[in-house]
Amino acid sequence: MQTASKKVINGWAMYDWANSAYNLVITSTIFPAYYDAITTITDKAGNIISHKIQFAGFSIESASLYNYALAFAYFVIALISPILSSIADYKGNKKAFMQFFCYLGALACCALFWFTKNTLPLGIICCILAAIGYCGSLVFYNAYLPEIAEEKDQDDVSAKGFAYGYIGSVLLQIVCFVFVLKPEWFGIKDAGFAPRLSFLLVGLWWMGFAQITFSRLPKNKANKTQTQHNLIYYGFRELKKVWNQARHLPTLKAFLFAFFFYSMGVQTVMLAATLFGSQVLQMATSKLILCILLIQIVAIAGAYIMAKLSDTFGNFKVLLFVVIIWIGVCIAAYFITSEMQFYVIAGIVGLVMGGIQSLSRSTYSKIMPETRDTASFFSFYDVTEKIAIVIGMFSFGLIQQITGNMRNSVIALIVFFIIGMLFLILIITGKPFKHQPELIMAA
Repeated sequence: MQTASKKVINGWAMYDWANSAYNLVITSTIFPAYYDAITTITDKAGNIISHKIQFAGFSIESASLYNYALAFAYFVIALISPILSSIADYKGNKKAFMQFFCYLGALACCALFWFTKNTLPLGIICCILAAIGYCGSLVFYNAYLPEIAEEKDQDDVSAKGFAYGYIGSVLLQIVCFVFVLKPEWFGIKDAGFAPRLSFLLVGLWWMGFAQITFSRLPKNKANKTQTQHNLIYYGFRELKKVWNQARHLPTLKAFLFAFFFYSMGVQTVMLAATLFGSQVLQMATSKLILCILLIQIVAIAGAYIMAKLSDTFGNFKVLLFVVIIWIGVCIAAYFITSEMQFYVIAGIVGLVMGGIQSLSRSTYSKIMPETRDTASFFSFYDVTEKIAIVIGMFSFGLIQQITGNMRNSVIALIVFFIIGMLFLILIITGKPFKHQPELIMAA
């Protein structure tokens, strides 16, 4: 196949532009800060008394509840994505499913406009639905990559998507940032109104720019080799088929294990960073937002730098290098005590965050066998990542709930990264793959 036209490639990348606003504003900056503000118990002088809240009859740390809610969302998408991918491959309608989840997530973001301290259940439910919409649409978005780009172009195309995402999300973040920090410029007197307006803008931004993607992506070819009566079960059989193929492709199998473990760390850091800064370091909301904004800007360069380094050193060596940096980041995070240290770590995270995501996606696309069932293969990839997030977020929340200290949760992340690093070392040394050296060379 040949790489699609520039119009199609840019249209595909625009979905990253559209949905990354959710990833930045909702999961990383304004929403976690707003959530922490309305769930923190203070005395009359403004001193923090507790982060414990009552939810469904239980007393629970607010950060743990947030982590559990996201873990539940990712668990749901891990369960349903194989079925959806099966149907999409059968009917050739990946775009329709991508649209459904896009609108689900975007409308959930819009509904967060009505989230206040008196409507905590609404906020948690919308948070879960938004995450399901975001992750569900990415299953089908990622599955387009091997269909629109030939192997030699996939690193650059994948990096373009992430770069578009970082640029688009930063632009909207700046707009929201002005609303939150300078509400008086717009006659806003309610301190909670500006953040909630930001959530509404995210939903509208997401739906609006996604129309460019939906108008440019090509129609999929149906694959009706399976019977329509078995579609519900076929998705899980497809996962088993993918795994059976991976078992006989040692490099692919080892990469999936590496990806599984280091994703536990990467995704948890990205989702928990803001609450870590606010609750552990007592950083102000404005400083946290600026810090996360710094991460996004640096990540634009990081995605392209890692793509170029992979051309010289190979995907696996660059991934190993990045994972080692992540280990150092987690060790440093355990000991940091000042805002300046947090800023330094944030800058490093930004450099490797975009790189590891983009390079992981393109590496998988390169080493998976040639197939028409791309949705099923990327469903396996996404299920692997989502289960990793479930374990990462749940362990992070559970350790904090048990020990009462979020720093202790970081230790689990270090272990996850080290295991992922060991699998990457196995791939690079090639010891388990003597009979298939061509698979190592593929990436």
